Amino acid sequence: MTQYTLKQAGSLLQSKQISAVELASAYLAAIAEKNPALNGYITIDQDKTLAEARAADERIAQGNASALTGVPVAYKDIFCQTGWRSACASKMLDNFISPYTATVVQNLLDEGMVTLGRTNMDEFAMGSTNETSFYGATKNPWNLEHVPGGSSGGSAAVVAARLAPAALGSDTGGSIRQPASHCGITGIKPTYGTVSRFGMVAYASSFDQAGPMAQTAEDCAILLNAMAGFDPKDSTSLEREKEDYTRDLDKPLKGVKIGLPKEYFSEGNSPDVQTALQHTIDLLKAQGAELIEVSLPQTKLSIPAYYVLASAEASTNLSRYDGVRYGHRAAQFVDLEEMYGKTRAEGFGSEVKRRIMIGTYVLSHGYYDAYYLKAQKLRRLVADDFQTAFARCDLILAPTAPTAAPKIGADASPVETYLSDIYTIAVNLAGLPALTLPAGFSGGGLPVGVQLIGNYFAEAKILGAAHQIQLNSDWHGKRPE
Repeated sequence: MTQYTLKQAGSLLQSKQISAVELASAYLAAIAEKNPALNGYITIDQDKTLAEARAADERIAQGNASALTGVPVAYKDIFCQTGWRSACASKMLDNFISPYTATVVQNLLDEGMVTLGRTNMDEFAMGSTNETSFYGATKNPWNLEHVPGGSSGGSAAVVAARLAPAALGSDTGGSIRQPASHCGITGIKPTYGTVSRFGMVAYASSFDQAGPMAQTAEDCAILLNAMAGFDPKDSTSLEREKEDYTRDLDKPLKGVKIGLPKEYFSEGNSPDVQTALQHTIDLLKAQGAELIEVSLPQTKLSIPAYYVLASAEASTNLSRYDGVRYGHRAAQFVDLEEMYGKTRAEGFGSEVKRRIMIGTYVLSHGYYDAYYLKAQKLRRLVADDFQTAFARCDLILAPTAPTAAPKIGADASPVETYLSDIYTIAVNLAGLPALTLPAGFSGGGLPVGVQLIGNYFAEAKILGAAHQIQLNSDWHGKRPE
């Protein structure tokens, strides 16, 4: 019962072939069996889950259900929900029970979706391997010695392991797409402002964007329909008419122009990634798509610009965790200043501290102009590159990561870890939508994904192209043993 896609589960619930309680119970049993080894979930509340499932069954019986009513979903530990712990995988918020619900979560609750729990992540979404979590690393379900990617590694891992038909993640510099690639699932980062950020704990406010992660592009489109929309509680939310993100799923690829950025097809990619890209190119050609070379010359500037800007925003956002109002507070201190210092020293992990220090430095007097303002100018250059490319093509095909998932505990320096995000960060700098879909496997049996990048508000076009690829391939249907 836990092998269904989101669409399949919804259809079976609507036809009353299965009940929401039966489906939720099957997932809870699978989680109890497999999660101790995977460490994908960090908060489970069986009573709350089954109560939501019973309410969904009542709604179905009354005939006022939606296509998602009764379908279970998991949430990255960054999304608040009344009565649930939302810890951001940090000691700082280990005891925080949310008094309110994130808009995107409420949107799915309004559809009647059933909450399975909170998934593991890099602490405060800062990381690319899911190893910075206070609750320990999540394992890749394809090989438990490898990372699932980050920071939405828990969400990717539970979907890949069939411990949830879908999950929500957040993407600040690739944190939906990179773990989706490493775990062999589909995940989309929407255009910035398309999905409300209210109730999503902030890392870097001008980058963070929620998005769906599921087995297929079709599932992501269905989920995005429910997630997206204007929210007056979020000042960065875009006031636009609601869209149907499934509208292009049946649209053929014949005549669609796909750009291949020469900077992304480099010798730095592993042979496994190059093979996956070539398979995808061959498949696109076979369906009548037109492949053209484009250039994104400022790609090399994206990592330094991103880590200056994101760290600066993190330094500001995380200043609220002082032990006074909520969260962790040091047990012993002599005055207020020592309480602040001890609380933050004890509550934050090393990667979070590193980014706070970097951010504080670049915002300090004498360095603001030299680093922060210059990085903002570079951000504009990166965005302009994409607009130049999209004048010649409809979508861009690119690798998601240079390699398959590395081993847990690999001796990579912070800079080496940051460089692994080279193909995802530019999209966030520009605020564009992008999707990762499975495209092959490494020699070691680990999934490899590729990404499709679109211009602003091109989610339906991206999802349609990904769906056509998946109709003609079976990478997305494979699952770990």
